[in-house]
Amino acid sequence: MIIIGNILALLASIFMVLAGLVKDKKKTIYVQSIQVFLFILSNAFLKGITGVINNVVSFIRNILCYKDIFNFKIKIVLIIISIILSLLLNNLGIIGLLPLISVVTYTFFMDIKDLTKFKILNIFATTLWFIYDMFILSYTSAVFDFMCIIANIITIYKIKRSN
Repeated sequence: MIIIGNILALLASIFMVLAGLVKDKKKTIYVQSIQVFLFILSNAFLKGITGVINNVVSFIRNILCYKDIFNFKIKIVLIIISIILSLLLNNLGIIGLLPLISVVTYTFFMDIKDLTKFKILNIFATTLWFIYDMFILSYTSAVFDFMCIIANIITIYKIKRSN
C-alpha cells in the first residue's frame, strides 16, 4: 500500500509543483484540483484519514472557487465540516491536525487578490503538509512539498522582479 500511495503522491506532486509555477490564480486552482484528487487517493492508501478528509474538502472548495461560486457562507460551511470530521476521525494525534490547519487557513484566505500573498499562503499550507507527509511515510509528497515551496518562492521573486 505504501508503494501505491507514493506512486499516486508522485503524480499529485507533479501537479503541485506545476501549480506553484503558474502565474494565473484561476489556472493555479484548476491544477491544484487535479493535485488534490490524486492526494485523496494517495492519503487513503497511506491511511492518512485527516489527509483524505481535508483533501476532499479542498477538492470541493477548489471546484466551487474555479466556477466562481465560492462565497463566505460556503467557506464557513467547508471549514466547519473540515474541523468536525478531522477532530472526530483523526488517527494521528497532533500530526493529524496539520492538514486541518493547512486547509482551514488556505480556505479562509484563498480569496486573496494579491498574487504574492496568495503564493505566501501556498507556502504556509504546503509546509504543514510537508510535515504531515513525512509522518505518514509519503516521502514522494514530502520531496515535492519542498519543491513546491521553492517554486512558489521563485514565482514570488519573479513577480517582484517584474514589478
